[in-house]
Amino acid sequence: MGFIESEERRLMEMEELKRMLVACAGLSRRKDQEDFQGLRFSSTGFDIDDLVGQKLVCVTSGVSFLGLAIVNRLLCRGYSVRIIVHTEEDMEKLRELEVSGEMRTSNNSIKAVMAKLTEIESLLEAFEGCRGVFHTAAFTDPAGLSGYTKSMAEIEVKACENVIMACSRTTSVRNCVLTSSLLACLWRDASTLDLSPVINHESWSDESLCMDKKLWYALGKLRAEKAAWRIAKDNGLKLVTICPGLITGPDFFPRNPTATIAYLKGAQEMFADGLLATVDVMKLAEAHACLLEAMNKTAFGRYIYFDHIIEREAEAEKLATKMGMPADKICGNAPINVQARFELSNKKILNLMSRTLRSCYNQS
Repeated sequence: MGFIESEERRLMEMEELKRMLVACAGLSRRKDQEDFQGLRFSSTGFDIDDLVGQKLVCVTSGVSFLGLAIVNRLLCRGYSVRIIVHTEEDMEKLRELEVSGEMRTSNNSIKAVMAKLTEIESLLEAFEGCRGVFHTAAFTDPAGLSGYTKSMAEIEVKACENVIMACSRTTSVRNCVLTSSLLACLWRDASTLDLSPVINHESWSDESLCMDKKLWYALGKLRAEKAAWRIAKDNGLKLVTICPGLITGPDFFPRNPTATIAYLKGAQEMFADGLLATVDVMKLAEAHACLLEAMNKTAFGRYIYFDHIIEREAEAEKLATKMGMPADKICGNAPINVQARFELSNKKILNLMSRTLRSCYNQS
């Protein structure tokens, strides 16, 4: 039970982490020079960057495809980041980076801790002292065609319950951002008479439908998110969830194969209905950071996030090529059913960012 990944994939993530730390270190040095020449102060008289730099946040699965991107965004904003790793191999590689001094970037730092998502006590220790937590982790398993089985969905739900419970029991943790999935919103029973053609943050997938279609990844994300909301409500924890489309970006398939394949189970139906959406990993990471910063202001509830909808066969073929799979696995052979197509809406998160977090994009 746990995260299954190849040695090649681990090496790719470690190299990406090194590149990220070098880039963030360069950015920090430039900011230090600018601040020395002209310090910026808030209305309280303290330097704004110093106040942000004092914040410590935790990212579960911090060396994953999405986890690394989130760590990147946080470090570039001046946060100190604690990342949770799940294997001794990852921990050893990170220790080497720490000893070499590469895991410190000027005024902020990154540290790794071993923790098991199946053990609350382990998470309590990992979260201690953190102001916020990003839960991004998903269990994978080599069994099954998609690499994500029904049993793994059950494990993911339990792990999510543990993370949210640990957040609520850690006095320093004020906010939690949970990565769910667009799949937790779009698998609905089409036979329902009052089914809305618009799928947004208020939409929920149907558990029975996911079970019938054996959409275990969708089921795991759906049940995990519902469990998170239940526990957060019962314990007064401030929570927001973000439901992204298929996560893409440089080398997305070799770096995130299990989740990618699992997401695309049912791709032909999603494509036919106009629901096959993607999001660039760095834009998604930026959205995570922005949501955390807005939780004490205007951010609340669920958010759908995507930056592209695959609507043409040429686009589907391009995606399939990147994954080394036949195009018909995504777009099928049947013509698009125009009558059955739906509309995806991410207006809530776009409105939030354009209204209060425009500066987040200016820093990218």
